[in-house]
Amino acid sequence: MIGLGTYAYFWQHSDRVPAPMSLIDALEDTREQGVELFQICDYAPLETMSDAELRDAASAARDLGIAIELGTKGIVPEHLTRFLRLAEVFDARLVRSMLFGPDSRPSLAESESWLRSGIRAYESAGVTVALETYEQVSTTDLLGVIERVGSPNLGICLDPANVVARLENPRTCVEQAAALTKNVHVKDFAFARQPGWVGFTYSGAAMGSGLHDYDHLLATVRPRERGVNEIVEHWLPWQDDAETTIRTEREWTRTTLEHLRSTP
Repeated sequence: MIGLGTYAYFWQHSDRVPAPMSLIDALEDTREQGVELFQICDYAPLETMSDAELRDAASAARDLGIAIELGTKGIVPEHLTRFLRLAEVFDARLVRSMLFGPDSRPSLAESESWLRSGIRAYESAGVTVALETYEQVSTTDLLGVIERVGSPNLGICLDPANVVARLENPRTCVEQAAALTKNVHVKDFAFARQPGWVGFTYSGAAMGSGLHDYDHLLATVRPRERGVNEIVEHWLPWQDDAETTIRTEREWTRTTLEHLRSTP
């Protein structure tokens, strides 16, 4: 399925706009765009919502016909247990995470141990943990941890944009991670010259206008044939004022959805 995520509403959720969207607002907007999947990813309010607020959000998603995935950072066993409980509230089948969390930076050996202790409960619940490719851990090391744990409910959340900051090639990342990919984050990216030609800025781009060879990803990973969901995100810099930023964020979402829907 094609889905939207909280990173597609990054600025619309933020306190830099006059009327920030709530989670339920984003779910309703997702449905209005004909999308039936939403990934609540790195959404800080999720960790402080009351049980009643969580139930209300989950009920709203069900009423709208929207499937939910969750996203967090870190693999401390207690944290994974917390997100498995949240997955049960939302009927979520996937939790995206990263090896490092805000307060934890395990070694590769510790990561393997923590994942071994936490993944069995996910297996029993039928929920998958998808660890994101990103610049703090090499793709090779991340794949090694996943392969050594050896669980069918543990794999990759493929985001080749992130690994450029580690001087990895996005196409190589896609090819390395393809077999273990359980989730895809969809966004385009590009370099732009800084004023005065003193360096570059690496940032987001409207889908189809940047460096991401998404056709290569589709051909290599085959997410649609394998039932791997594609979640729309953006790396949109602030556009000087709230009105322009919100308009651009929404335009990027429409552009990305059109691109994905038009690609067989």
